[in-house]
Amino acid sequence: MDEQARAIGRRVRYWRLRRNFDRQRFADMVGRSTSWLDKIESGHRNLLRLPMLDRVAEALGIAPAVLTDGKTARRAAQCVNGTEIQIIREALSLYPSLSASTGLAPTLAHVTRQLRYVDQAWLSSHFTVVVRHLPALLHDAKRVSLLSAQADQVAASRALVMSYRLASSVLLKFETNDVAWLAADRAMQTALAVDDTLALARATRSVARSLTSAGHFASALTALTGMADRMRPELAHRADELLSMYGMLYLAASIAAAGQDDADTALSMHEHAEAAAQQLAPGYQTHHTVFGTVNVALHRVSALVRLHEPGRALAHARTIDPQSLAELPAERRCTYMLDVAAAHTETGHYNDAARNLIAAEHVAPEEVRCRPMAHSLLRAMVNNTSGELGRTVQQIAARAGVTA
Repeated sequence: MDEQARAIGRRVRYWRLRRNFDRQRFADMVGRSTSWLDKIESGHRNLLRLPMLDRVAEALGIAPAVLTDGKTARRAAQCVNGTEIQIIREALSLYPSLSASTGLAPTLAHVTRQLRYVDQAWLSSHFTVVVRHLPALLHDAKRVSLLSAQADQVAASRALVMSYRLASSVLLKFETNDVAWLAADRAMQTALAVDDTLALARATRSVARSLTSAGHFASALTALTGMADRMRPELAHRADELLSMYGMLYLAASIAAAGQDDADTALSMHEHAEAAAQQLAPGYQTHHTVFGTVNVALHRVSALVRLHEPGRALAHARTIDPQSLAELPAERRCTYMLDVAAAHTETGHYNDAARNLIAAEHVAPEEVRCRPMAHSLLRAMVNNTSGELGRTVQQIAARAGVTA
């Protein structure tokens, strides 16, 4: 048994499991037996012969080189790919109420556990884990929402809205705006059906972020401020439940306003968010928002970068307590580091930008190696850094598949 056969077999098994194919299903897809597949995956049989290699790669939704070349394999394994985006698109297009369902219906408790796991993967910037589990989560959450008793309908709808929110958020990371918008719109339709304030606020934020990414800043701002106005009367008696999401609406509004170069409105939205954060206990409230004074400060940096005020962005960044920053989840910290790197790049301080990018890769490798935004920053740094720092940037660029 040669090493190449073992390596290819490991990669076949990795991608089969990542696609959630069991042995029988995948063997059927490539027209072979499970015993043949076992021999391939164990390395007792080599897959180098064409056209079988092409058939296996096509069934897995990857290029043949992902199976045969070590460097290509490592790069592909660390990032979300087009096949996974298409699987999410297909999951969003399914309507459980229009087809007969087989098997036991999932429970709300099961969906809640799934949701907690995928949400933690999101906060940890493990996006390949998120996209692997999202299709099943969406399917189960839709069925639970459809089949739940009246007493559980709000909770089931909130879970479905959260599932759509996660889908929209991860798709926006990779600039798949049309599918992200579809997921956000589904969240809004679900929330409207139960008329639940928390679900509506979460859905509004997803819709607004999709609008902002597509350049529809005014529409995003209108949706966010309208939802905040609707929530405000309820805060007096539901602050524990609603205040963090209320503040997040204003943070999203500050980014939307910055996108349309409206510095005054961006600052006003930031101040509303800051006032909400001051009412919370130290740290941050979860409710899947990571809202608090530190997150408010991070969004101010992000808004100033979008307003093309890098000097002010960096000055504001220097006021953020490093220990408080370190307590935030990886996704939030890395997004902030990329914003700081962008500010340094805009001021021509490429070495400082590189240091932030290097730190970001340590915190959340998938953010740096896979996101289009990070790739743009890498290209600037590859051409403008040298020495030991430049060599490190080159190594990151190689891992990300970025060339100058």
